[in-house]
Amino acid sequence: MGIALHAIEGRSPGYWGLLGALGALTALGLAGAWYMEHHGHVVTGMTNQIVWGVPHVFAVFLIVAASGALNVASIASVFGRTFYKPLAPLSGLLAIALLAGGLMVLVLDLGRADRLVVAMTHFNFKSIFAWNIFLYTGFFALVAVYLWAMLERRMNRYAAAVGFGAFVWRLVLTTGTGSIFGFLVARAAYDSALLAPLFIALSFSYGLAAFLIVLLAAYGWTGRELGAAVLARLKNLQIVFVAAALYFVAVYHLTNLYLAKQGAYVRFILVDGGVYPLAFWGGQVLLGSLVPMALLAHPRLGATRGAIAVAATLVVLGGLAQMFVTIVGGQAFPLELFPGFAESSTFFDGEAHRYVPSAPELALGVAGIAVAGILVALAVKLVAFLPARLGDPLADSA
Repeated sequence: MGIALHAIEGRSPGYWGLLGALGALTALGLAGAWYMEHHGHVVTGMTNQIVWGVPHVFAVFLIVAASGALNVASIASVFGRTFYKPLAPLSGLLAIALLAGGLMVLVLDLGRADRLVVAMTHFNFKSIFAWNIFLYTGFFALVAVYLWAMLERRMNRYAAAVGFGAFVWRLVLTTGTGSIFGFLVARAAYDSALLAPLFIALSFSYGLAAFLIVLLAAYGWTGRELGAAVLARLKNLQIVFVAAALYFVAVYHLTNLYLAKQGAYVRFILVDGGVYPLAFWGGQVLLGSLVPMALLAHPRLGATRGAIAVAATLVVLGGLAQMFVTIVGGQAFPLELFPGFAESSTFFDGEAHRYVPSAPELALGVAGIAVAGILVALAVKLVAFLPARLGDPLADSA
């Protein structure tokens, strides 16, 4: 298409300041992980009722967003839309960076990170976690080969085939991530086949939002041309993805509401669960879905870069709220040990469980985003991932 890719210079005080800030957040996260490792999880807000806390919220969000970030490249290679081809290398880079950040948080939140070698050498294939080890490593390998095929002129003829493989793999990966929860039959919040397609829909929305934030930042801070028509296509796609995610969330909750045995859980999450209905209605639905769609669809505001950046940021924050409701809220609702009966004991049976995240947990979760940012910032300086310009003629000719 005659679009040249160039690395950024990365010599300005702003660039080094960005790396310094992201490095400081990473250091705080690593310090938080060390503190939890040294003193035990008793210093966190997690308990033996809620074993997945805020670090898992960030980790799962980043993993899901990594899958969705590859969509821009997939649209170019799999569906043949030439408009997206210049954006494809950045899409693949962001997918790898987000997955690396998410897995870092996940590993450091295990409590015994050194035991990861056991999980990688001894497999229980009845466990979805064993499957995900192959899915995550396979995703890294496939996307790396995909980037090679896109960036190396001699390998360009293989880009479409490798891109198709990466597209299928990312769908399987997101299905596996959703199935982590969908296969937990003991929890009323989970045990649903709808969680797999729900997570796929969420990945589309989260991944494109992260891509828009990185794209706007990269071109805004380096002064490169980024046409309004280019942004218009991407923000219209974001509206579709947010609406699709909201639709699947509605189907999931309406399905649970239809089932009599799920009535108590639905009421807990949507009405009387304290912080969880607030996070759902205020964080996910209002700020994370309705407000971004209104901003992006507005004829005047939707054409401004500031509004697009705000909308994409709200989608990310709404995604974190969604993961908090799904992961923590799903554990906070009490287990039904004896269906049809009420039980209580000194072990909090039949009671909703309380969870307040600690500072080390929050620091570790934010560090995952910081690591992804560092990887992207360094990569675009060392390798030509970004087009020199993305003017409106690109959109008009595609």
